[in-house]
Amino acid sequence: MALDDDIERVLWTEQDISKRVSELASQITDDFTASSSPPVLVGVATGAFLFLADLVKHIKLPIFVDFIRVESYGSCTQSNGAPKISFDLKLDIQGKHCPDYFVVGYGFDLAELYRNLPYVGVLKPELCK
Repeated sequence: MALDDDIERVLWTEQDISKRVSELASQITDDFTASSSPPVLVGVATGAFLFLADLVKHIKLPIFVDFIRVESYGSCTQSNGAPKISFDLKLDIQGKHCPDYFVVGYGFDLAELYRNLPYVGVLKPELCK
C-alpha cells in the first residue's frame, strides 16, 4: 500500500513544516528566555508526537514535555462531538491553522494510518467515507 497514492494534494511539504517548526522554536526560545521557570509543552497524543519531537529539538531552553490523549474520531473522519480525555497530564499546566479539510500525515491519521507521512496532505475524498 503506497500511502502517497491516497493523498489528493499536499497542503504543507516536509520543507514547509520544518521551516515553520524552526520559527516556532525560535519564538518560544525568545519568549521564555527571561522566564524563571521552564515552559511546559503539551502534545495531544498521538497526533502531536512528530511535531513535538521536532519542536523540542530546536528549543534552546530547559523545558518540560507531557502528553494527553483525547479521542473523538474513532476510525472515521467525523468527530463524535464529545471528546474524551483518556490519558491526562502529569504536569501542571500558535502556530498555523489548518483549513477545513480532513488531513493526514506528520502525526495526523485516519484510523491510525498515514501518521508517518513527512508532510500534511488532504486525503482523497473517496477514502474519507
